[in-house]
Amino acid sequence: MSKLTASVLLMALIIVGLNSFAQDHKAQVAEWQEKYKNDFLSDANSPLKKEDLQYLRFYDADTTYRVTATVEVLGNEPAFIMPVFSGSGRQYARYARLKFTLLDKPMVLIVYRSIELSMIPQYKDYLFLPFTDDTNGTDTYAGGRYIDLHQGDFKSNQVVIDFNKAYNPYCAFSGGYACPKPPDENHLQITVKAGEKLFAGTKKH
Repeated sequence: MSKLTASVLLMALIIVGLNSFAQDHKAQVAEWQEKYKNDFLSDANSPLKKEDLQYLRFYDADTTYRVTATVEVLGNEPAFIMPVFSGSGRQYARYARLKFTLLDKPMVLIVYRSIELSMIPQYKDYLFLPFTDDTNGTDTYAGGRYIDLHQGDFKSNQVVIDFNKAYNPYCAFSGGYACPKPPDENHLQITVKAGEKLFAGTKKH
């Protein structure tokens, strides 16, 4: 086999591998979206009914927005009150600093631990990643979006952040919910065209 033929074959295998990964990722995101929709129907406090789910909108799945971040765990961080859109704030603590590259730009986000949820056994490993970006108020909810993580997702000082699984807080659909406001330190100065878009239905009051 000539060097040229070997190079062409290697490139073909890489392309096939990338296409396969993209298809697998698209299926994973579709599965996540279905679960996300079904959760509205199983939550007694849900702002949406079955007939409202048709108005949920999402960007097409894009592996560009699935990144691996380097993790710096923050020890002995004091609890603070994270403001909410309506009602009283909630206690959180900064858990880790996540550093990654997105759209060729270095980015940093802080992931938080809910003091309240950490005291409930089934939620003790739950972590909260709220963020804002330059799509807010145009393509996406003005108040920002959330991503769920768990301590078990952190391996060898790394964690995968999939912005395709970014979702709206309940406040995007109805008033009267105590939705945490993403802290200013979690604003990304880029357009994150992944995850949930603005609700296309009528917001309930």
